[in-house]
Amino acid sequence: MKPAKYGPFEFSAIAKRPHWTWPNGKTLAVWLCPNVEIFHLDVPMPGDSQERPTGREAVPMVRQWAQRDYGNRVGIWRVMDVLAKHGMPGTAALNSDVCVYMPIIVEEMMKLGWEMIGHGRTNTHRVNEIPPEEERALVKEVFDQIAETSGTRPVGWLGSGLQETWNTLDYLIENGARYVADWVNDDQPYRMSVDGKPLVSIPYSFELNDSGTLWRQKQSMVEFERMVYDAFDVLYAESQTSARVLCISLHPFVIGQAHRIGVLDRCLKHIMSHDGVWAARGSEIADGFLEATGALAS
Repeated sequence: MKPAKYGPFEFSAIAKRPHWTWPNGKTLAVWLCPNVEIFHLDVPMPGDSQERPTGREAVPMVRQWAQRDYGNRVGIWRVMDVLAKHGMPGTAALNSDVCVYMPIIVEEMMKLGWEMIGHGRTNTHRVNEIPPEEERALVKEVFDQIAETSGTRPVGWLGSGLQETWNTLDYLIENGARYVADWVNDDQPYRMSVDGKPLVSIPYSFELNDSGTLWRQKQSMVEFERMVYDAFDVLYAESQTSARVLCISLHPFVIGQAHRIGVLDRCLKHIMSHDGVWAARGSEIADGFLEATGALAS
């Protein structure tokens, strides 16, 4: 992608778009995106408010590392149970090193019918923080590793930290990506044109995000639960006019704690009690959007 003052897409005001719906007349697509991440003990960790390491930290940072490791040893299994209880598939934003060090997690996600999308190698390797000449190989490595372990090549991407360079979208398309979730600027999917190559942006949430709310903003679980209800109610009402997407961004080391998992359970019960809700995977949202709006775009 060439450097530009605006993104690789046209500006579009949501209030001025044509009406459309999801498959089978559904109006609100809800996707759950657990960030299944790995951090290595021999590198500096993010801080308690998720601020980036400075490089001056002494390692090992045992407490900070162990808190996050809890998500893979315990938290993800609670998240899996809750989603299965409500018949909701997950779309796991997966660090590819999880495939190497914790393949049992990938195996279980496959059994549950979850989708897996690329999320970098680890959550300390961000594409905008490595030498530019290494990015193309890193992106390919992530896609190849997930494909080798799961048997299915990812078609979606969420960057570690939602970070990109001017080259990232090109490298994603090279590796078969059909959609990306880094661009948190809409409540509907939209088409991108990356030097003439197509890609779909689907709505991810930097706001309705357990890590952002509970770690960065230091909000309470009561506030997080209220945020989910309020966001759902607004988007559900708006979706009666034209389709909308609700994403709930999850981190198993946060929401998977024993004192937090009940909030996820209650929120999903509330959401799935409404008609017109479509519990979807990321690729289904991208494909459903293209199918529904294909005639509008022609």
